Amino acid sequence: MAARAGAAALGIAALVSACGGGGEEVDVDDGNGTSGADQGGGDGDAPAGTLVAAISAQPDQFDPHKTQAYASFQVLENVYDTLVVPDAEGEFQPSLATEWTTSDDALTWTFTLREGVTFHDGSAFDSADVVYSYRRIIDEQLANAYRFASVANIDAPDPQTVVITLSTPTPALLDNIGGFKGMAIIPEGAGQQTDLATTAVGTGPFTLEETGAGGVTLARYDDYWGDPATVEGVEFRYVSEPAAALTALRSGDIHWTDNVPPQDIEGLQDDEEVELGVTPSVDYWYLAMNQTRPPFDNRDFRRGVAYGIDREEVTEAARFGAATTNQTAIPEQSLWYHEYAPFEHDPDQAADLIEQTAAATPQPMGLMVTDEYPETVQAAQVIQAQLAEVGVEIGIEQEAFATWLDRQAAGDYDAFLLGWLGNLDPFGFYHAQHVCEGTSNFQGYCNPEVDTLLNQAAAETDQEARKALYDQAAELIVDDVSYLYLYNPDVVQAWAPGLEGYEIRPDKAINFETVRLPE
Repeated sequence: MAARAGAAALGIAALVSACGGGGEEVDVDDGNGTSGADQGGGDGDAPAGTLVAAISAQPDQFDPHKTQAYASFQVLENVYDTLVVPDAEGEFQPSLATEWTTSDDALTWTFTLREGVTFHDGSAFDSADVVYSYRRIIDEQLANAYRFASVANIDAPDPQTVVITLSTPTPALLDNIGGFKGMAIIPEGAGQQTDLATTAVGTGPFTLEETGAGGVTLARYDDYWGDPATVEGVEFRYVSEPAAALTALRSGDIHWTDNVPPQDIEGLQDDEEVELGVTPSVDYWYLAMNQTRPPFDNRDFRRGVAYGIDREEVTEAARFGAATTNQTAIPEQSLWYHEYAPFEHDPDQAADLIEQTAAATPQPMGLMVTDEYPETVQAAQVIQAQLAEVGVEIGIEQEAFATWLDRQAAGDYDAFLLGWLGNLDPFGFYHAQHVCEGTSNFQGYCNPEVDTLLNQAAAETDQEARKALYDQAAELIVDDVSYLYLYNPDVVQAWAPGLEGYEIRPDKAINFETVRLPE
């Protein structure tokens, strides 16, 4: 499950192209010497109180370069910074870099770094930290190494400059380095000197103070390079049951949650005890079958499963209408959306394909889910009933999320349900998940034609031609059932009446530095 980056319109390739023209300098200073990234936090009032937020899952770890868990990034979003960062509309803004230029051939990107920035341990930030962070990801082949596939070199000609040299044009470069905190900048040498799985040393508005089985506590960082946070700290509590999170919000025990019971969304619209935020997301939720195991390695079997699932019924059970069915991952509000839906619910065709390809009838299939994301359990129960009618006997395997992640990484499953969220560019939607050696290709899919299309699309600078390549790749991915895409959910969050300064975002990035607690 990936985390973090998004836009309501998802027009990011056009924005990246605008930032990537020959020799064009990108600088969003407001004319008074301060960049847009500096204008966030507050009116100078002293911060007061601790924000209490309920999230559904427990972080697996806090190393931003290794974790792929959204629960971890909910915390790390407030602790770390990247060179650039998307705003709520998906436009990349300065963060640790104040401006950037590109060469005429789009192969050299030069970033000017912000001065006067310190890490939470008091050390000064400079270009050596950027080079170290990126080299760590590349050299250790960490979770996001694929984002640097086109990077030939990373240089630091002086303390305030970083030069990234590419082997091929990369229109998604800003998204790749700034789309989410998996690309965070850490101090030079921190990976060897500090246990980043349990601690954090960032440059963000909050420091990681305490961690435990029940939650995480952050404290305001007074030396933050931007406006200081308007609360003294943030307490994240792990509340896996949505009804319990909503009860805690109503009673005043918490101030904010994204764990809202889907069946209550409509009724909460007019509830004076709760402020409800709903917006279309850049998530997709899906089922993946382990193609290293028979019969899931058989394309026709997977297609039989695809015909056997009624997405409308699954979506209604999991989200109660707060989602849109989709067979191609990218949501319809995106300029990258491709309308392609070959798998109508057809139990007869499903049964024929499954009978022809299954080793046994009914064919057993373990389906791994986690109660820390309850919609996976609800969706699995509906899928279990649907596939029983076409010759597949689903055994629902409910795991703690940390165990779920371990089993996914080890290939210890028949099939699983989960979501990817926070993608901006189609590269993030498709590449690492579906190229043969992709770092997130846990399902073991390999189609050389898809590899060719995705690699060509990653380097194509013409937006229309690039979209055509991704459309072709998406159709093959769907036809082969590398992922069986189900739906794009809405972002649904709730907070206490009177809480100010919070912005709900399509990418689910949770930024608490500008929040003011109710009086």
